[in-house]
Amino acid sequence: MSWDIKDDRPVYAQLVEIIGQMIIKNIFPPDSKLPSVRDLAALAEVNPNTMQKALVELESEGLISSVRTTGKYVTDNVELIKGYKRKIAVRELGRFINKMKDLDFTMEEIKDLVDKEVNNGNSFRN
Repeated sequence: MSWDIKDDRPVYAQLVEIIGQMIIKNIFPPDSKLPSVRDLAALAEVNPNTMQKALVELESEGLISSVRTTGKYVTDNVELIKGYKRKIAVRELGRFINKMKDLDFTMEEIKDLVDKEVNNGNSFRN
């Protein structure tokens, strides 16, 4: 997974999303130990303080936890991870629907467009 940091939003918020996706995609599986803050920061090429801020946010979401002296771990709660995945999907779906409405599509037209594209086997990947 790419650490594709853009200039359009706060870096820590992008790190939260990227690491959250890594957890969802099982790159960091449930109950696994995360690399150290410094190692993650080096991988992402960001300041360790910025990475720490992102990890604190993920901890507040319940996706990771800190164990004193041993590091940070991904939650073992698979249902919580599934809920987080759904939360992200709903947010992205809302953005898509709002964009389509800005283009003057009705909800029925949006549904038809999505149905046709899915049925045509389009993958929607960039």
